[in-house]
Amino acid sequence: MSQVRAIRGATQLEANTAAAMESATKELLLEILAANKLTPADLISVFLTVTPDLNAAFPAAYAREVGFQAVPLLCAVEIDVPGALPRVLRVMIHCNTERNSAEISHIYLHGAKALRRDIAQ
Repeated sequence: MSQVRAIRGATQLEANTAAAMESATKELLLEILAANKLTPADLISVFLTVTPDLNAAFPAAYAREVGFQAVPLLCAVEIDVPGALPRVLRVMIHCNTERNSAEISHIYLHGAKALRRDIAQ
């Protein structure tokens, strides 16, 4: 029976450029889909957040390029906490899946692995 689940992920960009945002967004979203055996049709909504130092491009624009055209997307800026890891793109995906919560793979890439050492791949 399909259930609604939330999947988290994050990655650290190399620079505040549109090219870096495109690469990071596509890599992170495709990794989450593959690890959880999902397609965009399984998705309910996607929240994409960036740290305040990332303003070169909207990550949602690149999500649409990998099949998320019909998925409600929302971009926001993270809280500007002093000393926080810079240049981080975070995502929370709500989806329909047969997997239980223990079977969900949360994906943390590059420098963002430090954010969740307990679950990072």
